[in-house]
Amino acid sequence: METVSKINELREQVKAWRQQGLTIAFVPTMGNLHAGHISLVTEAHKHADKVVASIFVNPMQFGVNEDIENYPRTMADDQQKLTAAGTDLLFTPKPDIIYPKGLAKQSFVEVPNISDGYCGESRPGHFRGVATIVCKLFNLVQPDVACFGLKDYQQVQVIQIMVEDLSMPIKIIPVATIREESGLALSSRNGYLTAEEKATAPALYKSLQWLAEQIRAGYAQQDSIDFIGLAKQAAKTINDAGLHTDYLHVCHAQTLQPASEDDTQLVILAAAHCGKARLIDNLQVNLA
Repeated sequence: METVSKINELREQVKAWRQQGLTIAFVPTMGNLHAGHISLVTEAHKHADKVVASIFVNPMQFGVNEDIENYPRTMADDQQKLTAAGTDLLFTPKPDIIYPKGLAKQSFVEVPNISDGYCGESRPGHFRGVATIVCKLFNLVQPDVACFGLKDYQQVQVIQIMVEDLSMPIKIIPVATIREESGLALSSRNGYLTAEEKATAPALYKSLQWLAEQIRAGYAQQDSIDFIGLAKQAAKTINDAGLHTDYLHVCHAQTLQPASEDDTQLVILAAAHCGKARLIDNLQVNLA
C-alpha cells in the first residue's frame, strides 16, 4: 500500500489507474480503525479494481464542545490494518491541505431536511462538515463507488441525497454494521468506555431489538402501532440500564420522517450517552 498526503500525489496515481481503464472504490475514514472500517475495504474490493482509503480527522464536523484534539489517532496501526486488507492507496492529508483558507472562509455543502433532526439536532453543523469533506474527497479521488457503514445511518442518507442532488457519478454502497458478541456496534468511541460501561452499553441495541419485535408483532396482528409510546418505553429501558438517551425514534427508512401506519420500511434511530462516550445505533425493520 502506498501512502500519500498531498493532493497532486493522489491525483497522479488516480490518473494513472484511469489511463489503464481501472475502476476505483473509496473508503473515507477518520482513522482509529476497527473491524467495521476494514469491512468497508473488504466490500470495496468487490466493486472496483483499486481501493483508495483516506484518514482525515475533519475539524468541520466537530462542534464547539467536542474535543477534536483528544480524538484518538493511531496512524501506524491503521496503516498496518489497511495494508493487510489489501488497500491500494491511503490518502492522509493535513487540515491545511484540505482547508487552506481556514474553516471561516471555506465553502461548504449543506443537505437540507435530512440533516436537521437526530444527530443533526444534537450536533449542530455536524452534517454540514460531513457533506463538505465527503464532497471534497469525492472531487479529489473521483471514485466509481464509495462504501459507508450503516452504523451512521443518517450520515449514509445525507451522502446518498447529496450525490443524487449534485449529480455525482458515484454509487454509494451501504455496508452492514459490525457488532461485538454483546450486540454493541463497533465504534472508535467505544475506546472511551470503562469495563463497567462496556458491560452496560449493549442495553442500547437490546432495546432496539425489543422495539423492533413489538413493531413486527403489532403489524402481524394488524394492530394500530403506537410508535411514539413504544419508543418511550425503549428509551426508559435504556435509561434504567444506566445510559442517558439522547434520542430514540421510529422513522421512515428513506426520508427519516416519523413513521406512520402506512410505512413498511422503517428504521429505529437512537443515540445515548454512556460515560464519556456518545453511542449511536439503528435497526432497520422491514414489514413487507
